[in-house]
Amino acid sequence: MKTKATGVPMSYRLAVTSRILASLFGGYLVASLVSLCVSWGLPMVRLQAVITGMMVSFVVWLLVVIWCFACSSALRAWLGVGLCALLSGGLAAALHGVAHP
Repeated sequence: MKTKATGVPMSYRLAVTSRILASLFGGYLVASLVSLCVSWGLPMVRLQAVITGMMVSFVVWLLVVIWCFACSSALRAWLGVGLCALLSGGLAAALHGVAHP
């Protein structure tokens, strides 16, 4: 059985590959930073805060993956992931100074 892979342009393949990379690596980065923010920011026992942060990170990663494939372009997906990473990284840095004086 032959498949017709020649009908798909290379630009489309590269755009999909870029979205996959943005959702995998960018999503992991954003989910990790949000997990830090949640675990450092919640006023509860440290173990419970860490577990809550880890559970929230799975939802955040899923939302980033959905965002990357719902965008109209791969550039917009990368910009959205980068902005989320910058915001959550800044919040994590601010909370780190408060949670760990």
